[in-house]
Amino acid sequence: MAVQLRPLRAALLLPLILALAACGLGGSGGAAKPADPAADALARGIAAHNAGKTDEATKDYFEVLQNDPTNKFAFYNLGQIARVQNKLAIAEGYYRSSLESDPNFGPSLFGLGVVRQAFSADEAIALYRKDIAVEPNNAAAHYNLWILLRIQGKTAEGDAEIAKGMQLDPKLPLPAPLPSPTKSPTPSR
Repeated sequence: MAVQLRPLRAALLLPLILALAACGLGGSGGAAKPADPAADALARGIAAHNAGKTDEATKDYFEVLQNDPTNKFAFYNLGQIARVQNKLAIAEGYYRSSLESDPNFGPSLFGLGVVRQAFSADEAIALYRKDIAVEPNNAAAHYNLWILLRIQGKTAEGDAEIAKGMQLDPKLPLPAPLPSPTKSPTPSR
């Protein structure tokens, strides 16, 4: 059973904010800093990505990686593009590359969880739990964890997750109840 996820626009903004803070681009003035080609390419890529120009964004993210081969933000954003294009194996590779740079990078843990839930619910559950340990206020991770636990029949554990998720974001959608198993009154042949 495939779990449908709602798109998270904030997922694209987080890397931009973190990258700007790390590069000092969002600072409050001061002396001019030398040009940083990786930071400039990342900013261009995020702007193009947010404008829906994924080909241009991809080119910019690869430029980031030419100048900074371990840039977790570029790998994460490439993973986002691949995931939206349903290129799950490629997305997984990008998320894993991002996590090689920072094993506790919440956005990549979440993105990899989304990809892996199509193949291994147990692995996705572990990734969502790690993401929640890093980002306890990630309502979407609590939500996705709830769905997977619910599918596995771990109702009480899942209910605790959705309660946390709903507390963080009361607008989370609740899916329809799972159908109850039925028993045929006569044996099937």
